Amino acid sequence: MTDDLVLRRQVCFALYAASRALTDVYRPILDGLGLTYPQYLVLLVLGERDEAATVSALGECLHLDSGTLSPLLKRLEGAGLVVRRRSAADERRVEVELTAQGRALRERMADVPQQVARATGLATADLVALRDTLTRVTETIHRQKEQ
Repeated sequence: MTDDLVLRRQVCFALYAASRALTDVYRPILDGLGLTYPQYLVLLVLGERDEAATVSALGECLHLDSGTLSPLLKRLEGAGLVVRRRSAADERRVEVELTAQGRALRERMADVPQQVARATGLATADLVALRDTLTRVTETIHRQKEQ
């Protein structure tokens, strides 16, 4: 067996294991806010904007298809955190916006990144470098798929 076929040398496994470990860190924090991890991500994206986002823009940003995103948005709307409406300019487009309750919850989310960072045991510079490296990997793979 070659050294390349050893589990501990696989980048994919290291990413998979790290993802599962981070999910385990996020779960109790987000449970306390009444959110799932994908819901948390939607609230992050919507909070970055001063205007409504289309469902397609959210999907592109979060790398989620509408089949995954629509039920997620429906649950957030049912919880009173977002409102969905047809675009006045183009009725084929659905826009999503935070409600006042959603904005208030987003404010309560402010310390989530710090809690997660502490759980990793990594210095801020290391976390930033890791994030930037993973972003480059993702962008490169997506670009290659598009060619």
